[in-house]
Amino acid sequence: MQTIKPASGNRRGVYNTQKFGQKFPIYIPTLLILSVLGFLAAIAISWLLGNSHVTELFVQLHLIQSNPPQWLMPPQLGNEYYLLIPTLVLFLVAQVIMKFSPEPQAWSRRLIGGILLALFVRYFLWRSLCTLNFSNPVDGMFSVSLLAMELLAMVGSAFQMLLIITAKKRDREADKYSVAVRENRYNPTVDIFIPTYNEPDFIVKRTIIGCQAINYDRKQVYVLDDTRRQSIKQLAQELGCHYITRPDNSYAKAGNLNNALKQTNSELIVVFDADFVPTTNFLERTVGFFQQEKIALVQTPQSFYNSDPIARNLGLEKVLTAEEEVFYRYLQPIKDGAGSVVCAGTSFVARRSALKEIGYFATDSVSEDYFTGIRLSAKGYELAYIDEKLSAGLAAESIGAHIDQRLRWARGTLQAFFIKSNPLTISGLGLRQRLGHLEGLLHWFTCLPRVFFLIVPTVCILAQLTPVVATLPEIIYIFLPYYALLLTIFSWLNKRSRSILLSDVYALIQAIPVSITVIEVLFSPFGQGFKVTPKGLAQDKFNYNWSLAIPMTILFVATLASFSISILSLRETGFNLGLYWSSYNLLTITVAMMTLLDLPKPSFYEWYDHKKEINLYSDRGCYQGITQKISEEGIEILLDRQVNLATDVMLELIPEVLLLSGKITRSYVKDGDVRAVIKFQKVSIEQHRELIEMLYCRPGQWQKRDTPNELQSALILFKLLLRPLMFLNAKKVRQLKLRY
Repeated sequence: MQTIKPASGNRRGVYNTQKFGQKFPIYIPTLLILSVLGFLAAIAISWLLGNSHVTELFVQLHLIQSNPPQWLMPPQLGNEYYLLIPTLVLFLVAQVIMKFSPEPQAWSRRLIGGILLALFVRYFLWRSLCTLNFSNPVDGMFSVSLLAMELLAMVGSAFQMLLIITAKKRDREADKYSVAVRENRYNPTVDIFIPTYNEPDFIVKRTIIGCQAINYDRKQVYVLDDTRRQSIKQLAQELGCHYITRPDNSYAKAGNLNNALKQTNSELIVVFDADFVPTTNFLERTVGFFQQEKIALVQTPQSFYNSDPIARNLGLEKVLTAEEEVFYRYLQPIKDGAGSVVCAGTSFVARRSALKEIGYFATDSVSEDYFTGIRLSAKGYELAYIDEKLSAGLAAESIGAHIDQRLRWARGTLQAFFIKSNPLTISGLGLRQRLGHLEGLLHWFTCLPRVFFLIVPTVCILAQLTPVVATLPEIIYIFLPYYALLLTIFSWLNKRSRSILLSDVYALIQAIPVSITVIEVLFSPFGQGFKVTPKGLAQDKFNYNWSLAIPMTILFVATLASFSISILSLRETGFNLGLYWSSYNLLTITVAMMTLLDLPKPSFYEWYDHKKEINLYSDRGCYQGITQKISEEGIEILLDRQVNLATDVMLELIPEVLLLSGKITRSYVKDGDVRAVIKFQKVSIEQHRELIEMLYCRPGQWQKRDTPNELQSALILFKLLLRPLMFLNAKKVRQLKLRY
C-alpha cells in the first residue's frame, strides 16, 4: 500500500508555538494531559506510600461513601421485588412511545432523550457518591479508574441526548428545493471532481460513467489523477470527461482538490471518491439547497454496494448493516440540528465562493473534509445534511483495510487538538456547535475504556479487588432502569441501524489498534501521512489477520483463566459480578476473533441479486429465463431443465432491452432447476453505460435495512459460536471459495 505525505515545510494552520524543543516536540494539549495524569499519579503514589495528608483525605472520602445521601438509596420496602417497578414502568413507557412513534419524531426524541439524560445523571451521582471503594489504596485507585473510564465511555451518549432535541430531518426541504431544479428555474453550473490515487481503472471507470449519468445539463466531470497514469488519461478521453493532474502529491487529497479548483470555475463543486457512484437524481436532490445564500455545503450519506468485511467474514451480509449507518442515520441529523454537520469527504456539494473565502480545502490534517466543514461553519455558513442514499461506494474489502481506514479517521479527527481549526477553540462557532464536535472527538477516546473493560474482570478476580461496593437492591433500583431503557430503545433511537450487542462487537474489533493510535496522536499528531484504503481486491484463499488476533488471543486466554478460577470458587464467593462480566467478554472476544478471517473473494466485481426476465438466444434456439444475480462481468440465470444451450449466447435483458453477448462458463442444477453462469463478451462503452446505470444509478435503489433487535442479536452471537464447525466440512469450504 502506498502513502502520500504532505510536502515538507510548515503546515498551514498548525500552531508552531504549541511545541517545545525540536528533537522531541511536546505539544500543549499533550502537556496538559500529561500534567493531569502526573498529578493523579503523584496522589496515588503518595497514598500507597502512606502520606498522612493524602491518607486522611481518602479516609474522609471513605466515610462519605459509607454514609451516602438517602435520596440516592433505594427505599426500604418489605418486599424487594417492588424495586423493579421503575424498570417495568420505564419499559412500558418505551413500548408506548415506540408504538405511537415507530420512527423517532421531535416529541418522542425529546421525551426519551430527557429521560435517558436524567437517568444518566442519577447513575453517575450514585456511582460517585455511593459505590467507590476507598478501604485501601489499591482498591481505591482501581475503583476511581473504573469510574473515570465509565464516564469517558458514556459522556458522549449524554451529549447526544442533550443535542437530540434539535435533530433535523430535511427530506421535505429537499422536496421543496428540488422543484426549482427540475423545472430549470435554478440550475447553477456544477463541476464534479473524482480524485483518484492508485484505484484500479475499472473502479474509476464505473464512477465516471455514474457521474455522467446524473440528470443535470450544466455539469462537467473531472478526473483528478494524483498518480499521473496514462491509462486513466486515456480512460477519461475515451469516456469524454476532463482530466487534471499535477507534478507532485503535496497535501494529498486536499492538495489535489485545491489544484483542480484553481483550474475550473463552476459555481458549485461536487466531490465523489473514486469508488462512489451517484444515482441519477443526485444533483436534483442537493443543488436546490444553494438557493439559500447561507448554505455552503450539502452532505449526503456514505452508502456501500458491498458488505463490510465484518459482516462478510461472519456470513451475515444480509443481516448486519454497515458500521457507518449509525453515524449517517442517527448522528448526522443530531449534528445538523446543532450546526456541526461533518463533511465526510465524498458525496457532497459545496459552494465555490464559500470555499474560496476560507482558502479552499484544509491542508493541515489528513481529514481535510472534516476541518474544511469546521472552517465554513466558523465563517457563519451553514452545512446541511440530507439523509437520502444518493450514492454508493466500495467498503473496505479486508479486515485489515477496514481497521486501517478507522485509524486514519481517528488520527485525522484528533489532529483537531493541534491545529487552528480546532472546533473547541476556533472563533465563530456557538456552544451547541462546539458540543456537537466535542461528541465526535470523544468518540475516539471511548476505545480506551473498551479495552479497560476487557481486563477489569480478570484483574478483579486474580487480584481479589472490589472496585464497586453496591448491594443488589441498589443495582436493581439505580442501574437496571437506565440499562433496561437503553437496551429497549437504543435500536429505535438510532433508526434501527445498530443494536447495542452488535455495536459492542464492532467496537471491540477496533478497540486495541484505535487505542494505540489515540496515544500515538498525543505525542506525534502529524507522524503519518494520508494512507489510501486499497479497493478493488480479489483473493482466492482464506487469510487470517494475525496482527489483530495476537492481542485478542492474549486477552481471551487471560479472561478464560480468570473465568475458570471464578467458577471453581463460586461456592465460596457466591454472586460474583466478575464471573458474569468475564462470560460476556469471552463471548464478544470469540466473535471478534472470527471476523479476522477474510474469506475468499475470487471476483473483482460485486454480484447482486437481480430478478428479471431475460431472453437467451443461441444457434440452438431461443429460451426464456429469470436472472438470479448480475454484475459488470456476467450474469446467473434460472432456466427450464429441458434447455439445450450452445456455449456462445446472446442475452436480452427485459425491460431495459439491453443486448449483450456472452459465454457460458458454468452450469449446474439447484433445487430442480438449471442455472447457468454467463460471462459477458466484448461489452461496448454504450453497453457498459447501460449496465452501470442499471446496477448503480437508479434513484431509490439503495434502501435502508433494519438491524436485528437485541434479542435477535443475542441469538446471532450464540449461533456464531458454532460457526467454526463449518470449516470442518470440506464441502462448505469449497462452496465459500466458489461464491461470487
